[in-house]
Amino acid sequence: MVEGSLRQVAQRPPLTLPPSATVREALAGMNQQQAETLVVVDEQEQLPLGIVTLNDLVYAITLDGGGLEEPVAGMMTAAPLSLPADAPTHRATVLMAKRGVRHIVLLEPDGRLCNVISRADLFGLRGGGADLLAESVTAAMDVAQMAQAAAAIRQRGSELFAAGMGAEAICHWMSALNDLVVMRVIELIEDEFDLPAVPWCWMVMGSEGRLEQTFATDQDNGLVFQADDASAAIRLREAFLPFARAVNKGLDACGFTLCRGGIMAGNPAWCLSLAEWQARFSDWMRTPDPKALLHSAIFFDFRPLYGRYELVDELRNWLLPQPPEHPRFLRALAVEALSCGPPLGWTGGFVYDGGIEHPHSIDLKRFGARPFVDAARIWSLMYGVWATSTGDRLRAVAEPLNLSAEQVAGEVESFYLIQRFRFRQQLVAEDPDDVNRVDPDTLNELHRLMLKEAFKQAKKLQLRLKLQHGL
Repeated sequence: MVEGSLRQVAQRPPLTLPPSATVREALAGMNQQQAETLVVVDEQEQLPLGIVTLNDLVYAITLDGGGLEEPVAGMMTAAPLSLPADAPTHRATVLMAKRGVRHIVLLEPDGRLCNVISRADLFGLRGGGADLLAESVTAAMDVAQMAQAAAAIRQRGSELFAAGMGAEAICHWMSALNDLVVMRVIELIEDEFDLPAVPWCWMVMGSEGRLEQTFATDQDNGLVFQADDASAAIRLREAFLPFARAVNKGLDACGFTLCRGGIMAGNPAWCLSLAEWQARFSDWMRTPDPKALLHSAIFFDFRPLYGRYELVDELRNWLLPQPPEHPRFLRALAVEALSCGPPLGWTGGFVYDGGIEHPHSIDLKRFGARPFVDAARIWSLMYGVWATSTGDRLRAVAEPLNLSAEQVAGEVESFYLIQRFRFRQQLVAEDPDDVNRVDPDTLNELHRLMLKEAFKQAKKLQLRLKLQHGL
């Protein structure tokens, strides 16, 4: 399985040639390096001009009558699809599926070529009937058809879960397809509005931002746009809000229920200019009151989904160095995280939190998954990690925390084990209040033991947080 950034996925240097190189030279280079693609680059600046695949060359020679001495630039795909080299792998997975391409060029921050990745390098939409489901999403022509496609994805996801697909794998599988659903809904509704001619991007946050959507999920989203000043931001917000509310309504029709807390792009509070988003994050870090901490648990997991990704990347790049400059904020996050401990007593037995309404049960979202999610978020903010998923964050902070590969693997596996128990409960629960609750007595002896071991890992994470912040 591939996690982390796209830079980590690319295992070997790319094959590059100048525009003046011949098809013969291209074929020779591909044969020598056993490569299926090459990038045509500007010789001086190393800027990518286009991409050429082996299939392109074979087609040009055999069917179009191209010659071996012709310049390879004449057969390249100019302005190829590209992403920042440090972007998460999930972004490339979804982009490839949406655009129907098999390769993406990776760029350094200054625009120079870093590498090339192919669809085969990525994890997320492999197998499980994903290709057909993705086609049904992209072919949908209205929200009603999208709702049918979204229901089919959830049904297929439950079948894959029952067949034994791992929890992390199914999270990536469903997140990739759900992203396509949301993107298609936005596309369909965008055509109905005369939107301002400024850069904008739809962001997702919370569990969707972390690629950890389960079978019972609501919306957490926002919108960022470019504005020259405060007055322009007010005017643009009024123009975007009807569109954003229509998208929220469309997503609700597709099974992504409206957020009860109003954290949606259709809420004026979360339809903001880039400068306003920066100010909002700054306020939360400077004044870590309870409301700021609550918002931190949702908004700091943001990622771009539709529109001008560079706006959200700019917000992320601006944010990454900020948290270490606000130790009081990080300490407050740690205090809040430690207020929700794993449900194990001093003797090693389970501690139940359901009270009279849900006797003998444990909330696996709040007391099982949350300790991992919160700790991973805090460390990602401390160490400037771009990743948003809990598993990727825990892997990324292993080095600064001086953790062994075995320790990290134990933490990640424990988190996804708890997620697996949550998935199973969500598929059988009849009461919406029970979708994250489990009665340990309904588990067999082995599963009870596994759950206890996962909670012990969560205790270790929280002990590390406590020592770090002197709590």
